[in-house]
Amino acid sequence: MRIFILIGLAFSGLLAFGQQKQVCFTFDDLPIVSYGIKDTVYQKKLVEKLVSSLNENKVPAIGFVNEGGLYVNDTIDLFKIRLLKTWANAGLDLGNHTFSHPDYNSTSFKEYSLDILKGETITKEILKKQGKPLTYFRHPFLHAGNSKLKADSLTEFLVSRGYKVAPVTIDNDDYLFALAYKRSSDKKDTRLKLQIGRDYVDYMERKLTYYENQANRLFGRPINQILLLHASSLNSDFTESLISMFKKNNYTFINMNKAIEDPVFKTNITVYGKWGISWLDRWALSQGKKGDFFKDEPTTPDYIVNLAK
Repeated sequence: MRIFILIGLAFSGLLAFGQQKQVCFTFDDLPIVSYGIKDTVYQKKLVEKLVSSLNENKVPAIGFVNEGGLYVNDTIDLFKIRLLKTWANAGLDLGNHTFSHPDYNSTSFKEYSLDILKGETITKEILKKQGKPLTYFRHPFLHAGNSKLKADSLTEFLVSRGYKVAPVTIDNDDYLFALAYKRSSDKKDTRLKLQIGRDYVDYMERKLTYYENQANRLFGRPINQILLLHASSLNSDFTESLISMFKKNNYTFINMNKAIEDPVFKTNITVYGKWGISWLDRWALSQGKKGDFFKDEPTTPDYIVNLAK
C-alpha cells in the first residue's frame, strides 16, 4: 500500500510541476524588416532562410503583415507579394498588423479602424488560396488603447470583423538587436555580428525565464507563452538558435489557435495607458502589482542600445 501511495504522490507531483511548456512564435512587420536594404536577392534569402528554420523545426509560426509594405509609389510590388506567399506556401499563418503601422495612442479610432480594413485586402486573398481565413490582429507597438473607451471601441470593432487579438507574453527588444546587427553587417564586422547574435539568444533566454516567473507568480503555473519577434536579418540568422534555446528549456511549439486556448487569455485587463507592454505586465498591473514585481526584468546591453541609436 505504501508503494502505491508513493507512486501516487510522485504522479501528482509530475502533474503539478511537469506541466507541458508551450510557446507560439510570432513575427511582426511582414513581409520583411529590411532596414532600407533594397537588394531583392538579399530580401529573398532572408525570408527563405527564416521560413526554412521554422519549417525544419516544425514551428507553426504566424507573421503579421503591414500591407503598406507591399506597395511602391501606390503600385503593388509583385516581388513583395512573392515574399509574403513564401510564408503562406510554407504552411505558416498570416495576420493583420494594419496597413501603415499607425500608433493607436495618437490616431483616432475612425482613422485606425480604416487602416485595419485597408490592411486586410491582399492578406485575405493569399490566405483564401490556402483555405484559411484571416483571423488574427496584432496591435502596432502593442498599443491597444490608452483609455477604456478607446480600448473597448477597438475590441468591439475587431470582434465585428471576425478578428481575434494576438497577444504577446514575451515582449523584448529584438528590434534593437536587429538594428545593431544590421549596422555591424554594414561595417563587415563578422566578429561583432557573432557577438550580437550570441548575446541576443542569451538575452532572450533571460527574458523567457523572467516571464515564466511572472506567470508562475500571477497564475501559479506555466502558461502558453507567445513570443514577439520581427522578420529581420538577425532573426533569419538566429531563429534556429532561438528554437534550440526553447527546446533546451523544455518547450514545444504551438500555433496561435492553440496558444490562446489557455484560460489565462480571458483574464480581465482593467488598467489603461500609453504603454506597449506584455499581456503579463497588463494582467499584473490590473491585479495591483507595483514596481517591485517588475524589478528583475532583463535589460538590453548598453552596447546594443548605443549601436542602435
